[in-house]
Amino acid sequence: MRFAKGHGTENDFVILLDPDGSEGLTAGLAARLCDRRAGIGGDGVLRAVRTSALGAAGADGDGAEWFMDYRNADGSLAEMCGNGIRVFARYLARHGLVERQEFTVATRSGPRRVRLGDGGDVTADMGGVAVLGPGSAVIAGQPCLGLRVSVGNPHLACLVEDPLAAFDLSRPPGLDPGQFPEGGNVELVRVTGPRSVAMRVHERGSGETRSCGTGAVAAAAAAAATANGHGGNTWQVTVPGGRLAVTLEAGGARLTGPAVIVAEGELDPSWFA
Repeated sequence: MRFAKGHGTENDFVILLDPDGSEGLTAGLAARLCDRRAGIGGDGVLRAVRTSALGAAGADGDGAEWFMDYRNADGSLAEMCGNGIRVFARYLARHGLVERQEFTVATRSGPRRVRLGDGGDVTADMGGVAVLGPGSAVIAGQPCLGLRVSVGNPHLACLVEDPLAAFDLSRPPGLDPGQFPEGGNVELVRVTGPRSVAMRVHERGSGETRSCGTGAVAAAAAAAATANGHGGNTWQVTVPGGRLAVTLEAGGARLTGPAVIVAEGELDPSWFA
């Protein structure tokens, strides 16, 4: 099986092309591929499958030709990935699998529109964004209050005044199962200026990563809500792996940032078996 390796602001992924869905992607295979010592290494796996191969399961793709089957580094399923969908779009375009610069990708959170820019950036429609109310987490023994935000997947965005480096994200934050029955992503967010924030993130199923696209949207939405912001604002979000732009709109958001294909190759049959 052929693979590619890509990243968006250093949030990295293994990409598999499986047009007719014949290869499949199990939790175990995803975890092996993402192993940084015994596999290729990545924060997750993106499998490209034609929606026509999914039958009824692909019927809600809103005309999208391709479905992004995404799994976290531990093999668990994820609803959506903001950095991943931009890398996914870059891969499809690079291989001539799409004909236009703007097209729709089907995800577990529903169809998402993507647009390839001229300078290497890709913009993705992130769908509905909802600030659900206060929540809390325990991070290395420290209680952190934040806002629960849905970006198609669950987030807790904690606005902090202390330097972000002061928090230990090496272990999964403790979340209230009543608020997060399926777990969640936790962002530490510091407002750095008008419509600009810096953040770190612990991703459900992947650990601390260099960036998180849906997390950047959650961080911007939480900062805007705290500042009584209004839709249409564009926020600059600085993450350890670079910088993203989040445009908040009425009930939704768009995410813009780089998408890079680093390498392509072939999995050794003996390893794959």
